[in-house]
This record gives sequence, C-alpha cells and structure tokens, in this order.
Amino acid sequence: MLTVVAFIVALGVLIAIHEYGHYRVAVACGVKVLRFSIGMGKPLLKWRSRHAETEFVVAMLPLGGYVRMLDEREGPVPAAELHRAFNRQPLKKRAAIVAAGPLANLLLAVALYSIVNWVGQEQPQAMVSAPPSGTLAAQAGLQGGELVLSVQLAGATEAVPVQSFEDLRWQLTQAALHGQDAWLTWQRPGERAVVRGLVATASLQDGGLDQAALKRIGVELPWTPAVLGDIMPGMPAEKAGLQPGDVVHRVNDQSVHDGAQLRAYIRRAASAPEWRTQHWRVERHGQMLTIVVVPDVVETEEGSIGRIGALVGGAPAMVVVQKGLWASLEAAVAKTWEVSVLSVQMMAKMLIGQASLENLSGPLTIADYAGKSASQGLTQYVLFLALISVSLGVLNLLPLPVLDGGHLMYYLWEGVTGHPVSDVWTERLQRVGIGLLLVMMSIALFNDISRLGG
Repeated sequence: MLTVVAFIVALGVLIAIHEYGHYRVAVACGVKVLRFSIGMGKPLLKWRSRHAETEFVVAMLPLGGYVRMLDEREGPVPAAELHRAFNRQPLKKRAAIVAAGPLANLLLAVALYSIVNWVGQEQPQAMVSAPPSGTLAAQAGLQGGELVLSVQLAGATEAVPVQSFEDLRWQLTQAALHGQDAWLTWQRPGERAVVRGLVATASLQDGGLDQAALKRIGVELPWTPAVLGDIMPGMPAEKAGLQPGDVVHRVNDQSVHDGAQLRAYIRRAASAPEWRTQHWRVERHGQMLTIVVVPDVVETEEGSIGRIGALVGGAPAMVVVQKGLWASLEAAVAKTWEVSVLSVQMMAKMLIGQASLENLSGPLTIADYAGKSASQGLTQYVLFLALISVSLGVLNLLPLPVLDGGHLMYYLWEGVTGHPVSDVWTERLQRVGIGLLLVMMSIALFNDISRLGG
C-alpha cells in the first residue's frame, strides 16, 4: 500500500508542477487556457478558476496531464479572442510556453535539493568496505575501513573533498561516465598518514558502461564492523555457539575487515568446498575464541549461497551533511545540472551502444523505488522526487516530436527558415515520435518485469 500511495503522490506532484509551468507561462503571455488537467481519462474532480476561464480537472488515470489552450488548429476561435490563441503568438512566446514545463521540473528539483541540503541529512561516512578482489578499488590499494578524504579527476587542477559515502560513489560514477581516472586520498584506520591511489575508472568505457561495469569499481557499500546481531534459533550461527555482539577477526586464516567481507565469506560456502566448514576467530567480551561454523547452502535468485541465520554487520558510521542557505542553493543547482548531464550522457551511450538498454527503467521500477524511499523517511522520499523530477524534465526536452523537446525543434526550424514545419511533415514526424516512444516504453517495461521478477 505504501508503494502505491508513494507512487501516486510522486506522479501527481511531478505532473502538476510540469503542467503548471506550461499554464503559468501561457497566462503570462496572454494565452487563454481552457483546461488544466492532472491525469488522463474520465474527470474525477472539476472546478473553475476565479475568472471562469480555465477549467481545472483531476482525472482518473494519474499517468499524465495536459494544458489545453485556445488554438485555431483545434477548433473555431471567436474573432474577438484571436489575439489570445496559442497559434497566433510570436515564436518566442510559443517556445517559452512549451519549454516552461520541463524547466518547472528542473526548478522543482533545485528547490527539493536545496531544502535537503539546508535541513541536513545523516549519511554514511566515506569509509569503504573491503572491495572484492580484482575490482578497481582493490587494484588502487583499498583494503576496507579506509576513510576517503578527497577525489581528483584526471586532468583536474584540484581535488574535491568527500563529504559522505554517497558523495564518493557519485564522484566515481561521474568519473566513469566522463571516461576519466580518479585519484583518491584516504587514511587507514588508526593511521595519520594520507595515502593516494588511482582508481582507473576510465577503463570502464572499453566494455560498455552499465550497472555491471559500475560494480567493477568495487565501492558499493560503506564500511560496517564485522559484528553479529540477532541470531535466529535453530540456524547454523546458533548451532555453532555464536552470540550477538561477537566481533569476527578471521575466517579460515583470512582477515575480516568489515561486515561486507564477512558476508562474502559466508556466501562462499556454496561455491568453494574448502569454505564449506569455516573456522572463525571471534572476540567476545575481550577474549578470543575459535568457533567452527558450517553455513547452510540455500538457493536464491542469484544462485547458491551460504547462510548462517544471523544479522551480519553493524551500522555504518554516520555524518551529518548540512549547508547554509546560499550554499544549499548553489549545491542544488550544481546537483541538478550534474544529474541532467548524467542522464543525457547515459541516454547517448545507450543510443550508440556504449551502455546497456537494461539501464532504462519504467513505471514499475519507479513505483518500487518510490515505496522504498518513502519507507526510509521523508528525506529519502524528497531526494527520490528530486531525482525523478530531473529525469522527467530531461526526458521531455528530448527532440522527439511527441515531447516538448520535439515542439522546440519545430520552433527552431521555424526560426531558422522563417516558416513553420508543414502539416504533412508534422504528421509524419509525430508518427515516428510515437513509434520511438512506444519502443522505449516497451524496453523499460520489459526491464521492470525482469528486475522485479528476478
């Protein structure tokens, strides 16, 4: 139920803001707006504006919306109101009205990011878990537990301070998308010396950039202590004599740096016979114990893995990330711009085959993330709204004839040639645009079903 409510609220807010952008600029340009609709299909609610010109509607299907303006192409217009028809407006006004929807979504993202930056939020500290063997982070020298201080992209003159783990992942993703290597500086636990290492993110471009490629960076989870939490009765952890609060230092003579690495060792019981029976070196109340653990082998969507029936790994160290009012706005503008550029770059890479089409997401994935973010609190839900608002703004600016960006392309042609696109070509381009949009939606829906269905 939470997922459905969060999804509908998100769609309603984003569509309302988008259409309000069209509506507000149309009114400011002197165009008569006949209907402002949130949703499609049968109206559920109707009311009139103060001057009884615009009919406001909330419709049954919350999957879109529209602003219907006075226009000679859609019906007869009284002579006395011709000057208020959309099609009679100068090119600049028509372009401004069309562009106002996507821009409203981008401005909403700026506002939401600003609020979160100003109020502040707790985020995991930029301490990295032990990177899997062979990943770029492991090759750079990271072992687990290091506190990353800064990131400097190849060719940049200055290093950028890292505020949190999410900030670190974002900067590494940016480096990968720009085809640049990243120099990290960090401190190891209990040491004051600063270490510098190169994460070769530029190499990810060679095999095509997708989620699997980004996992090769090896910075996926923040560091957590290798401590045990709740123990399930009758499971291998209880049978072995493990207790909540046990700190694990070694497994089969392999050092354990954090909770993520301990979980990896437990899972390994299903794939490596020598790990089927494990000897754990555990610290309990200041004493060191050796405990034999035999994980169960279970089947999951990811294949066979080992499990012990215990909560593995403590909570990560947290840090409050908060900015002043002006700094919050500056950071929000920068974040919105970066996410917009990131979205365009990813779309371009998918178009030329450098990124997988599996990165396309549809309504099912969005609904799933809406529910998950809402369950994590208001701040995460607001960040989710900001991200989707940017995506909606960027998507609508794409030069597809059925989208706002397509209409802007028509106006660009009109501005260059001095005459509008002919009705014949408009109809042809509309068909092409609808076809491309249907293909994109089909791929996105297929990806949704594949992800959620395992």
